[in-house]
Amino acid sequence: MRFKPTILASSFAIAASAGGYPTALLAEDVPAELDTVTVIGDTAAARQLPGSAAVVSNEQLTIEAATDINQVLKTVPGIYIQEEDGFGLRPNIGIRSAAPGRSEKITLMEDGVLIAPAPYSNPAAYYFPTTSRMHSVEVLKGAPLLRYGPQTVGGVVNLVSTPIPETNQGNATFMMNDRGSADLHLNYGGKTGPWGYSIETAQRHYQGFKDIDRNDDNSGFQIEDYVAKLSWEGERNKFLFKIQRSLENSDETYAGLTDADFRRDENRRYGLTHIDEMDNDHTGINLSHIFEWSENLTSTVTVYQNKFNRNWFKYDGDNPETGNNIIDDANGGNANAQAILDGNRDVAGLAYKNNNRSYESRGVQANFNWLLSDHDFNFGARVHHDEMDRFQPEEFYDQVNGNLVYQSTDAPTGSDNRYEEADAFSLWLTDDYQVTDRLLLNLSLRMEDVETERNQYANAQRTVMDEERENDYREYLAGIAASYDLTDSWQVLAGFHEGMTPLGGGANDGDEPETSDNWELGVRFDNGLFYSEAIAFYSDFKNFAEQCSVGNPCSNGQTSGAEVLGGAEVKGLEFMAGALFSAGDFDIPVDLMYTYTDAETTDEGGAQDGLTLQSIPENVASLRVGLEHTSGWNNYAVVKYIDKTCAVAGCNKSSSLLDETDALTTVDLMSRYRLDMGPVVFVKVENLFDRQEIISRSPFGARPNIERTVWAGASIDF
Repeated sequence: MRFKPTILASSFAIAASAGGYPTALLAEDVPAELDTVTVIGDTAAARQLPGSAAVVSNEQLTIEAATDINQVLKTVPGIYIQEEDGFGLRPNIGIRSAAPGRSEKITLMEDGVLIAPAPYSNPAAYYFPTTSRMHSVEVLKGAPLLRYGPQTVGGVVNLVSTPIPETNQGNATFMMNDRGSADLHLNYGGKTGPWGYSIETAQRHYQGFKDIDRNDDNSGFQIEDYVAKLSWEGERNKFLFKIQRSLENSDETYAGLTDADFRRDENRRYGLTHIDEMDNDHTGINLSHIFEWSENLTSTVTVYQNKFNRNWFKYDGDNPETGNNIIDDANGGNANAQAILDGNRDVAGLAYKNNNRSYESRGVQANFNWLLSDHDFNFGARVHHDEMDRFQPEEFYDQVNGNLVYQSTDAPTGSDNRYEEADAFSLWLTDDYQVTDRLLLNLSLRMEDVETERNQYANAQRTVMDEERENDYREYLAGIAASYDLTDSWQVLAGFHEGMTPLGGGANDGDEPETSDNWELGVRFDNGLFYSEAIAFYSDFKNFAEQCSVGNPCSNGQTSGAEVLGGAEVKGLEFMAGALFSAGDFDIPVDLMYTYTDAETTDEGGAQDGLTLQSIPENVASLRVGLEHTSGWNNYAVVKYIDKTCAVAGCNKSSSLLDETDALTTVDLMSRYRLDMGPVVFVKVENLFDRQEIISRSPFGARPNIERTVWAGASIDF
């Protein structure tokens, strides 16, 4: 079957498979619309993509009543998740050779627009869009990802927001859990003549699952998220204006538990963290314009601005009696440190920092799509600026009889008082060339020109400069990929691309970004009712680097800058399969995913050979099984497994269990039923067998996944 290139109607498009049965293979099998910001031509076109990709469809998100992006992406091959708070507030997502820490090594977008607070200067994703308002989720890996960026080593995650409906209609979904948490998603919109509109909100009010020593304080969170869209469509023009505003307050801490305390009570939280709290707000504004110059030439221009303000007030983890991390001290047998954590020892000088930062990113991106015979060209550019302003006063408390008593505040200096910015200019050119009826070739070129600057101040008034840094670099990246139809059912694919991870605003003059050579080779089988795919991948780094932050410390313990480990190799295998079975009045859809990864340093560039890389698990798997009845009563089970993982590079050469996390298997159950002429009612049980393990040791201390949680809810269309 001959592939017909599809006009890109947005700044982001992926033709991809989700794996599994035909009803959930694609996000949409409909013509491109501006407000959906996704293009899926048809199933055949998706199967011919010359690179690996996946789409988590709206059907899957609805079935699983998805609110946590971590749980959603655990069903996608090639993705690594490092949970932190059990809720997915600040996800740690990695793809292939890109480790998951703060999702800073992958390209994150919402509707094709970069969504990390400062993608070039400070890409750590302390902001993440609300999952419950997403229509679908797209993941792109391999050579075609060079169309996007700036992170081009591992992959791209594009979150697709709720589209404007064709007619006036809406939906309300409400659910509550056994702890009294409530989740509401409401949207309404439609189109009249050339105009379209939609309004949407997600309201999340959660009770925490952790108990704080000597306090009745909640350990949950509250989120308010609002989105409005307005569109206009003429004969050759389309416009879309989108504005988003969200507010979050979460009673979250950076401190976990000692291993001994974790084994006694996974859901305990130390009393000295009860004043820890995150407050943030995000505003995003996009204006997009599509113009059809001719039947074969279309342009898409998007102007965007994102602002994000946050203050995470939290205990910094230092033991004032030793100067070391207090949980490390207690794990090492320091009885005084344990007594401080338990509230049984008075101590002076506990430090709590206002991790107060303001971010802004803005830019304009333009893409031209030109269909020429058997070629589908995309060429475009992006001019982008982002910045981070860090002003972080530190407060000191004494612990007296288990209570915190405020003493003083230190004005911020040095690394706590700095401004970083980046200016970037990107160019790309891609060609999907249908060489023959069976062979599709993708050729990609990308250029990134980046300038960064950091000003660090010695006083709160910013009249005395402590340190200045500047850096600039330019990278040219190339890729080639192909898919070939052996038969109507069998297809092979292969690809190579050069990848890059930006340095961040703290880079020194002459520093070079992390780069890699990346290969993939795979095979697909599709006969309509059964689909399977196996793809081997390999990445070779000359200068593999860990990005250090307080939330995701490097293996050497540093919390700022980067640790360059030197050479590294990451290789593995992704496998997915899906089938639809029938038994009487039941349909039984089954989806299986498995990822194997071997990630180690090499002796190139002075690195020690054979150190397992941080936060990349060896084995990840998921199984989704449905039992759908003709009456409308549908049931689903999702089993997810993630292997133990190195908390620091080289845990394979360490005898300490404190250097790795635990393996974890969880089972979720969902049951849904549509009442006659009424709403859909559903029940969801997360972590059915109440398995809680150490799923992370970052930022510091052992941290659990969420305990068993039972939800009941209803969804109604109107």
